[in-house]
Amino acid sequence: MERTSLMIVALLVSLSVVAVKAEDPYVFYEWNVTYGTISPLGVPQQAILINGQFPGPRINCTSNNNIVVNVFNHLDEPLLFTWNGIQQRKNSWQDGTPGTMCPIMPGTNFTYRFQVKDQIGSFFYFPTTDLHRAAGGFGPINIHSRNLIPIPFARPAPSDEYDVFVGDWYNKGYKSLKKILDEGRTFGRPDGIHINGKSLKVGDKDAQPLFTVEAGKTYRYRFCNAGLRTSVNVRFQGHPMKLVEIEGSHTVQNVYESLDLHVGQCASVLVTADQEAKDYYLVASSRFLKNEKFSTVAIIRYANGKGPASSDLPAPPPENTQGIAWSMNQFRSYRWNLTASAARPNPQGSYHYGKINITRTLKIVNTRSQVDGKLRFSLNGISHANAETPFKLAEYFGVGEKVFKYDLMSDEPSNTDKVTVVPNIKNATFRNFVEIIFENHEKTIQSYHLDGYAFFAVAVEPGTWNPEKRKNYNLVDAISRHTVQVYPNSWTAIMTTLDNSGMWNLRSDMWERYYLGQQLYISVLSPARSLRDEYNIPDTNPLCGIVKGMPMPKPYTA
Repeated sequence: MERTSLMIVALLVSLSVVAVKAEDPYVFYEWNVTYGTISPLGVPQQAILINGQFPGPRINCTSNNNIVVNVFNHLDEPLLFTWNGIQQRKNSWQDGTPGTMCPIMPGTNFTYRFQVKDQIGSFFYFPTTDLHRAAGGFGPINIHSRNLIPIPFARPAPSDEYDVFVGDWYNKGYKSLKKILDEGRTFGRPDGIHINGKSLKVGDKDAQPLFTVEAGKTYRYRFCNAGLRTSVNVRFQGHPMKLVEIEGSHTVQNVYESLDLHVGQCASVLVTADQEAKDYYLVASSRFLKNEKFSTVAIIRYANGKGPASSDLPAPPPENTQGIAWSMNQFRSYRWNLTASAARPNPQGSYHYGKINITRTLKIVNTRSQVDGKLRFSLNGISHANAETPFKLAEYFGVGEKVFKYDLMSDEPSNTDKVTVVPNIKNATFRNFVEIIFENHEKTIQSYHLDGYAFFAVAVEPGTWNPEKRKNYNLVDAISRHTVQVYPNSWTAIMTTLDNSGMWNLRSDMWERYYLGQQLYISVLSPARSLRDEYNIPDTNPLCGIVKGMPMPKPYTA
């Protein structure tokens, strides 16, 4: 008996060792990226499809899963995808931006490999090369909590999940838009707004439902604004929305009649089908477009429902100065749910970011100007330009000085009227806790995204920033997210720990501004040069520019 017990104990120990060492599960995808014809606003045009789909296929995974995406480029141009909001721990090699990777050339394929480490929530992918985002190529990334981590809303709700992409659209086509920007002009206002690639008018008799729901059940809608420049407001006819998640953070579950989604942002809401069984409209309308407004609708149909949707649509939020104040107040109402569990078994509220000393402050002012007669956008007087050799590769191979110079952009804006077009690379100290202030002196709204990190969006206010404004920061339960808006003639403050080694893109998510220089890269090098802090470049990553054919550097070791 004693010997049997010892054998059982030994078996359990060995199984536990295997379990500890077991690798997290893998999720595999194969994408064929092609051109196709779509008509989001009723005008046929060339678009970028993935496996024939627009929006593209869903990456559906669980926290800590390893994602493998084999991309076949059937376009006639180089291609890259980025994973908007996925933090890519220690792995900027797979970030999919022109500053970190060589593109996938036409007629070839490349396999992305990354882990959704300690993340949950709603994100999306899109192409970063040229103006490809204007042609589609985007789709959802849904990361679910592991079964042992409770979600902060009752099961079995939601009964289903629906991905909803909203955003502006141009009928000119992405190659025409690129030509306009290359000539030094702006491509101006969009032609309309779409919902999942369609734009409907109230009363369209041939309209098919976007989604079908069953009476009494609750559904999760994951919204993302994948547009180029326009903030969008979303609202359901006769159905309030309970906000439950923003870009990977569970939120305090406030109820909203409508929500603003700025460019690049995602949010999840719960909606209960508790009204009369018939059709209802989901409405998306543009925000902060001077003297012009676009809107579209989609049908949400009750199963076995009778009757069309009412033409009486829910009212949009106010516009102009009053509308900015409305939107600012909505931003301030977002709070992190400190009682919810994170992707790992820790309470999210255990990270007391408000008690960490700030080690560096970057104050960034965006400008619009002319350089040699052509339109450019800049940050603190530097308008970023890409190079033939990705900056991360040049740095890794020890030839960075032949491609770029660090810190041409100062930490404080000085003479922003003088604009220089050069690669914009900022050096940063590993594990520093930094504060970034975005100050917008323009009359148009801005939207910024930081790859590789989540940050705490602690304040947004009108006017200009000074150190005294820190007393207005939310240092307790600000949302941890990756994209934040900056209102006209206003400022926004974010805080984050630079604990993810690599080179990471900080960019305007307004794609015209991104393309014409409103971005930079932050180089975060670990002094240890250790695999504990950063992975080696994958053997499968292509090389290009001046590093092509060079001997590989000595790899990092444990």
